[in-house]
Amino acid sequence: MSVKTFAAIDVGSFELTMKIFDFSGKNTMREIDCIRQRIDLGSDTYANGKISNEKMDDLCHTLKEFAQIMESYKVIAYKAYGTSAIRETENTLILQDQIEQRTGIRVEILSNSEQRFLDYKSIASKGETFRRIIEEKTAILDIGGGSIQISLFDKDTLVSTQNLRLGVLRLQELLNHLNAGSTQMEQLVDELATAQLDDYKKLYLKDREIKNIIIVDDYLSPWAVRKAHERGDGNAMVDSKAFDQLMEALRTRGTTELAKRMDIAEEKVPLVYISAVLTKRIAELMGAALIWAPGVTLCDGIAYEYAEQNKLLRGEHDFAEDIIACAMNISKRYNGSTRRADTLEHITTTIFDSMKKVHGMGQRERLYLRLAAILHDCGKYISMINIGEASYDIIMATEMIGLSHMEREIVANVVRFNHSNFVYYGQAQDHPQGLDKESYLIVAKLTAILRLANSLDRSHKQKMKGVKAVLQDNELILKIDSQEDITLERGFFQTNTDFFKEVYSITPVIRQKKKF
Repeated sequence: MSVKTFAAIDVGSFELTMKIFDFSGKNTMREIDCIRQRIDLGSDTYANGKISNEKMDDLCHTLKEFAQIMESYKVIAYKAYGTSAIRETENTLILQDQIEQRTGIRVEILSNSEQRFLDYKSIASKGETFRRIIEEKTAILDIGGGSIQISLFDKDTLVSTQNLRLGVLRLQELLNHLNAGSTQMEQLVDELATAQLDDYKKLYLKDREIKNIIIVDDYLSPWAVRKAHERGDGNAMVDSKAFDQLMEALRTRGTTELAKRMDIAEEKVPLVYISAVLTKRIAELMGAALIWAPGVTLCDGIAYEYAEQNKLLRGEHDFAEDIIACAMNISKRYNGSTRRADTLEHITTTIFDSMKKVHGMGQRERLYLRLAAILHDCGKYISMINIGEASYDIIMATEMIGLSHMEREIVANVVRFNHSNFVYYGQAQDHPQGLDKESYLIVAKLTAILRLANSLDRSHKQKMKGVKAVLQDNELILKIDSQEDITLERGFFQTNTDFFKEVYSITPVIRQKKKF
C-alpha cells in the first residue's frame, strides 16, 4: 500500500492545531507531526461577537505556514474545521471567504453536534481501551472553549447526549467581567455551573450511576497524559486521589510554578483550573470513580473520519447506531411509541432497499429515513393538531450528535411533510430555510416513502407480520403478511400513492399474502 498523507486542521477557540497523519499500513493511522499555535479567537467572539482584524491577520499568517508544512509533507488531502469561536461570530461567512482568499485553505464550520461527534470518533481511534470502557456505565465529557458536551453510555450504547454552555473560555470571560480573583475562581465556576448541572441531573442523569468519565479537552488532558508517561503507563487513568492532588496544587501553587510543572504557558493555567473544577463537579454529580484522558484532540477525529470514508481504516464501532440511539431517546422523551417506530422503520427501510436502482440515494439518506421514522410523531407531545410543525420544532431544537444542521433540516422536514401538505421548492415563501435544491429533493423522496409506510400502519395496531417489497417494471409490489382486516390501511395507502407516483413515476400496489 502506498503512503497516503493527510492533514487535519482545527481552528479552535484558543489555538490552531494541525496534525499530519499517514496511512501507510493496513488499517493503521499514524500521527507523524503536530503543530500548535496559540491564537485566542474565543476571547474576541465571546466578549464582542466578532474576531478582531489583528487576530484575523495572525490566523491567516498561521494558516499560510500550515499550507507550507503540508506541501513539505506532500499531503494529498486535508480537512480544516472551525469550531465555536468562528461559528458564533456575527460574520462567519465573511470570515470564511477572507481566510480562503488570503491562505488558499477552506475552513468549514462544524456545528456543535458535528464537532462533538468527531471528538467522539477521536476517542474511538484508541481502539480496545475505548471499547472496554464504554461497555460500562460511562460518560464522555467533552470540554471546549464555548461549551461542554456530556454523553452517557451504557453497555456500548449511547443513552443521551446534551450540550451545556459551560465552555472554559466562555467561563473565563465571565470571571474577567466579574473581576474575580484567583481565590474566588473555584467557588464562582462551581456556582456558574451548578444551575445548569442540577437541571441536567434532573432531566438526563436522574438515578443513573456512572463508573467512568472519559475527558476530552485541550486543558486538563495533556496533564493527565504527561503524568501517565511519567509513571510509564500508556493509559492516562486518573483516580480520585490523584485528581484531589491536582486540585490542591491548582489551589495553592502560583501560576508560574504550575506552568513550569505542567510544561504549559502561564496564560493557560487558569483554563486548566476551570476545566479541572468542571470535571470535579461533574464527577461528584455522577459519582464516578475513574477519569480517563485518552489524550486525543479534534484532529484525531477528523483524520479517523477521513480514513473511514476513504476505506483506509475499518472502524469497529457502529457510529450510525449511536445516532439512532439518540433519536430513540428523543422519541422516548416525548412519549413516542417504540413499537410503532420499529414498525415504520422496518417498512421504510424495506421500501428504500427495494428501490436502490430508482431513487439514487445511499446509506446516509437511509439513515435520515430511519431517523424520520423514529421521530415521526414526536410533536404529538405538544400538539395533537399541528403534529408536523410541532415535530419539526422539536427536532430542530434538539441536537443529535453526528448530524449537521442541514441534515437535521432534512429529517425534520420529512417528518413535517409526513403530516402536512408538501411545499414545493420555491413555491411558497415559508418553504424550509437552509435547504438547497439537492437536499430538498431528498426531502421529497424520503417523504414519499415515509407517507407510504405510515399508511400501512394507520391503525397503529401493527397488523402485519411482515412486509416485502419488490420492484417490477413500473410497480412497487408490497407483499403484506397479515391475517387481519387491513381495510383502513388500504384506504390511506391509496390516498398516499399519488405523491409517491409523482416523485418516482412508480405505482405502489398492495398484495395481501393471507387475506382476512
